[in-house]
Amino acid sequence: MSINIEDFAKLDIRMGTIIAAEKVENADKLLKLQVDFGIDPETDLPVVRQIVSGIAQWYTPEELIGKQCPFIFNLEPRTFRGVESQGMILAVGLEDGVALLHPDKEAPKGSKIR
Repeated sequence: MSINIEDFAKLDIRMGTIIAAEKVENADKLLKLQVDFGIDPETDLPVVRQIVSGIAQWYTPEELIGKQCPFIFNLEPRTFRGVESQGMILAVGLEDGVALLHPDKEAPKGSKIR
């Protein structure tokens, strides 16, 4: 299925740094991530979002802390096992799991993917 450039432009994809991670209670696949998106230029306040992801089979919380990854920033919030998720981490689906995407050099938190 193809989409046009206007549909793609609706996605707000930003770089975030994972500052905390933990398993979601009573869920084998879910991790709760706290992601730092830097300072909001409009409010001059830090932007930290909670994002739930089904990657616990492939990543431990400890190995995610400090990683920069792209996230869909404007995804409507959704609740998983009683925990609200305010975005989505981007990953590549592999036959035997997933691979997270990382920049080849550090990017400012909150940088928009273009």
